Amino acid sequence: MTDFSKYEEYYKNTLLALMNAPSPSGYYIEVMPVIKELAEAAGCTFEMTRKGCAIITLPGGDGETVGCCAHADTLGAMVRHAAENGDLSFTRVGGPTLPTLDGEYCMVLTRDGRRYTGTFLSRSPASHVYDDAATRARDEENMYIRLDEVVKSAEDIEKLGIENGDYVFIDPKTEFTQSGFIKSRFIDDKASVACLLTAAHMIHSEGMKLPHTVKMIITVYEEVGHGASWVPEDITAMLGVDMGCVGSDLSCDEFKVSICAKDSTGPYDYAMTNRLVSLARENGLDFAVDIYPHYSSDVSVMYRSGHDIPGALIGTGVHASHGMERTHMSGIKNTVLLILAYLLSE
Repeated sequence: MTDFSKYEEYYKNTLLALMNAPSPSGYYIEVMPVIKELAEAAGCTFEMTRKGCAIITLPGGDGETVGCCAHADTLGAMVRHAAENGDLSFTRVGGPTLPTLDGEYCMVLTRDGRRYTGTFLSRSPASHVYDDAATRARDEENMYIRLDEVVKSAEDIEKLGIENGDYVFIDPKTEFTQSGFIKSRFIDDKASVACLLTAAHMIHSEGMKLPHTVKMIITVYEEVGHGASWVPEDITAMLGVDMGCVGSDLSCDEFKVSICAKDSTGPYDYAMTNRLVSLARENGLDFAVDIYPHYSSDVSVMYRSGHDIPGALIGTGVHASHGMERTHMSGIKNTVLLILAYLLSE
């Protein structure tokens, strides 16, 4: 098995580049050029679908084409309404855990390209003023965005060019620790996109021969439920790469690659899942097999859309999903090496 340590810096740089390109569901304008540059540098071809997803192709031996997918879209928000006092109401894009957003920095993007910084806050933000500062619900009705601009009315907001439906980007706050942890928002699922791009880079750098053509599908609507609703017709099997869950009744942790046997959609392909378990064992990888009752993936969407394609799901273990997430480089290593083992197998 390839020595992953040689590629750790590549992985970190790739992940950081992805994190620095905001991409809440449906907004792919900034992240796709980053993915295109990295894919083409790894000797792959890059194309985009009509709805903004990417297809990255690695040429292989015979006429069969196998697929991998991960999603570049993240959680976020949109402007819902400008209040008369200049506060901004928001609506969620995807499912961020709203209590974790209280006090988080953000940026509003107008449709003409202007950007304004701000902060998500409770409507009872000061403990010296409000009796319910610690107890008030943290939800869309009880939170707002405080802009870092002199705004005292809805008219002031309008003068800035901010309108209903403008995207709000959440600061990911990505950090790599000396102990090997990665802590950031949106590890789900930019860590997986970086895993696929790193695998492609390793294949290209080491001249590995693929037995089949590989198409990596990077979707941009997974967090809102229709990311991989369409996939190329020539794909004969799909390996989903998304976060592995960490928590109660689960075997996975941040140091392992998770192999998901079943989620809220139902079981993943039995033979394909068995194959992944065998490859993990044969290559001495640290892995866990788990069931995720509150989970759906791009492969789930592919199934529900009627595609007659077997699918399986793997991913690095991620703690505190949809909040301030964390994983470890050991989990990343195990995930990348399992991707490689699968792609290089007959």
